Order: sequence, then structure tokens, then C-alpha cells
Amino acid sequence: MQNRDRAKSAFESMMFIFGEPLDAKIAAAAVGIDKAEALACFRELAADYEARNSGIRVRETGGKFGYVTYEENFDYIRAITMPAKERRLSQAALEALAIVAYKQPVTKSEIDQVRGIKSDRVIEGLVLKELIEDRGRSNAIGRPTLYGTTGKFLEYFDLKDLGDLPNLDDEELEDAIRSFGEPDENQENAAASLAQTKLDI
Repeated sequence: MQNRDRAKSAFESMMFIFGEPLDAKIAAAAVGIDKAEALACFRELAADYEARNSGIRVRETGGKFGYVTYEENFDYIRAITMPAKERRLSQAALEALAIVAYKQPVTKSEIDQVRGIKSDRVIEGLVLKELIEDRGRSNAIGRPTLYGTTGKFLEYFDLKDLGDLPNLDDEELEDAIRSFGEPDENQENAAASLAQTKLDI
């Protein structure tokens, strides 16, 4: 028990200093335990913070762990911070991102086909935001680029892994995309719209 408590203490310090989600494998090596035990320690920490209703929580995304603020405290945080220009995802970006998430690896032409419109600039923007990435080349004529989601995508939408996405067939995906909110909605409402359409991203 003492060794596990020591590891959890070390992980808290490392998460605080690291500044980005900490890979359980790296953390395990630092304290001399195996990855499975490190995962157990991180998840115990997450449960500990939640049990005491802490304003800081431990979030898991793709086998990495980091500190986040408790979502219900957002209004209090906003009240003491300077307003900042929100980086919003447009309706077009959300559409393309949903297609990549569900059909990856996917080419630009396949994204265009589902959306019914060219997606060059939208894809470029998602790559720049590091929400999608180049996954190599398709064997189709011209060997077009294949796109897939990134670890930052998981962090952005608070997903542990892609398994958190519900199962949707092609028709359900297209129906959900058509039901997205208006482009001028803010990011919070856009994400809520996604959840309501069962995309949950």
C-alpha cells in the first residue's frame, strides 16, 4: 500500500509539472512499476478526486492522464478570468470531423461525398488544429491522402478512446450530420448538438 501511495503521489507531481496528458507507460518507467499498475494508480487517483468532489479532476484520454478543472465550476473560472476569443469549430469543421472519426482512415474525396461539398479548406483547418492527421496513402488511383483523428481529438471532446463513440451506420451518420446546428453557434452548443444526434463528440 505504501508503494502504491508513493507512486500516486509521484504521478500527481508529474501531471502538475508535465503540462500535457502524461502517458501511463512513461510514468510507470519513471517510478519503476509496470504499465498495468500505473494505470490502476492513475484510475485510483481519478476516483479519489471525484470522491471528495474536488475542483480538480484527473482525466484519461487514450492511456494518458492529466489534470482538468471540474466542469461544473466553469462559470466561476470564467468570472475571474479575462474574456478570451473562443476558437470555435464551424458547422463545416464539425461535419468533416465527424466523418473522419467514424470512417477513418478516410480520403478527402470520401469526406466530400458524404458532405456533398468540397472540403479542402475545412480539412486543412482541422490538420492545423491537430484534430486530424495524415495516415498515409490510399491504394486508389492517384494515391490520395488518408486522414484519421489524433490524440488531441480525444482530449478536445473528452473521450477516453474511439470506443466511446456510439455505433452508427453510414445512413445514420449522414442523417446526424444534416441535423447539426447553425454555423454561428458557439463551440459549447455545437458539441451539445453533436451529443444530441448521438455522435457524442
